[in-house]
Amino acid sequence: MSENSLFSEFPLIKKSEISLRKIEKSDLDDLYSIYSNKNLFKYRPSEAKKNKSTVENMISHFERDFNKRKTIFLGICLNEDLSKVVGVAEIFDFDAKVNMVTIGYTLNEDYFGKGIAAKTVKALLDYLFNTVGLNRVQAYVMPDNIKSKNVLERNGFTKEGTIRQGAIWTGKGVVDLDLYSFLRSDL
Repeated sequence: MSENSLFSEFPLIKKSEISLRKIEKSDLDDLYSIYSNKNLFKYRPSEAKKNKSTVENMISHFERDFNKRKTIFLGICLNEDLSKVVGVAEIFDFDAKVNMVTIGYTLNEDYFGKGIAAKTVKALLDYLFNTVGLNRVQAYVMPDNIKSKNVLERNGFTKEGTIRQGAIWTGKGVVDLDLYSFLRSDL
């Protein structure tokens, strides 16, 4: 698997109920409702954004980071309204030698408890293993983030362990992280 197959073009991942698509400037209001919500940043490695211009600037950085082959940010949409972004999925830390990536996801709080995060992870796994050809997908979760751990476990991820005081997260300092993985052989 080469980096080229992951970063050749922004993915459009369509499943029966959700789609993951490129984030556009027209998604600013939806993204601001996600990135400005302090509740959503309890378990994220950054802080809530205070103004729309910051989020607008982030959207242009999504394109830049993709072009630098660094990170892929995708808008999570329900198929009934592809113009509304209800969450953000992330694919990052691609390692060609190991043939793996790390994933993350954040949902608008109004869409919690509807199975969207689990469907997003399932869609990412299908794309990353079957289209891109990866061998390993991993995710880091703060130990207290039970809902996110449940999403990963429902999708067949294995908890490998806790990385004790192994990362610095903006606004949180040094944190513990649980490491989850899914391997091609787990399919």
